[in-house]
Amino acid sequence: MNWGFLENVLSGVNKYSTVIGRIWLSVVFLFRILVYVAAAEQVWKDEQKDFVCNTQQPGCENACFDHFFPISQVRLWALQLIMVSTPSLLVALHVAYREHREAKHKRKLYKDKGSIDGGLFCTYTVSLFFKIAFEVGFLLTFYFLYNGFEVPILHRCSESPCPNTVDCYISRAKEKKIFLYIMGCTSILCIALNFVELMYIVWKRLWKCFTKLYVPMEEKASSHSRRVSIVNTYVSTEPTVNTEDSNVQPASTAENQPVWSQRAANN
Repeated sequence: MNWGFLENVLSGVNKYSTVIGRIWLSVVFLFRILVYVAAAEQVWKDEQKDFVCNTQQPGCENACFDHFFPISQVRLWALQLIMVSTPSLLVALHVAYREHREAKHKRKLYKDKGSIDGGLFCTYTVSLFFKIAFEVGFLLTFYFLYNGFEVPILHRCSESPCPNTVDCYISRAKEKKIFLYIMGCTSILCIALNFVELMYIVWKRLWKCFTKLYVPMEEKASSHSRRVSIVNTYVSTEPTVNTEDSNVQPASTAENQPVWSQRAANN
């Protein structure tokens, strides 16, 4: 299988991810895809050829192999990697839609086509839900198909057409068990990273809505108080009527009276 295509696709999605999303992508590359390509494929390469049973009954060995390996573990692991990585394409497709829309209208419609806002927030959230669901689903599939993550060296089989219970031996059992543990631990780590990233973008979205709702109201209140202070300053600088002068009555002194009125007063 050519994993280069999947690597190129995920690398393109990396620039649209959050910091936690980039950590998740590094874990997928280093501890899943690289481990799978470098070692896991070689460990399970000849699993059916090296599956040996102590019987000469035709078809018994194949029946026992199918009973223990209903799905090849390495192929199920490869399917898990593909399914878990596929939801990241939703984000890339949404950003491509934004770019196409801007090219169609011949103007800039978004401040940042890769910013997680608007419809891209919903797409990113849905992709994280799918990642978590696929991870949990494949972990449960491994657990119930193989009765946990154990790979025993000896497998007792009594499937038809085996005449009786036969002993079958699995090659590289401990090595396969170690790789299954690595797969399980990395799956749990990826689930934790996806969950933390989901909480992070939801909190960031709520904080953005909070600032849009309350900060403008505070700015309006502060601007209103500034306007009131300016009006008060303007009113205080206007000339006012001197009330003390208005209460003073004009004095009727003798100097202000006519001469004939003074004579009449003397008479």
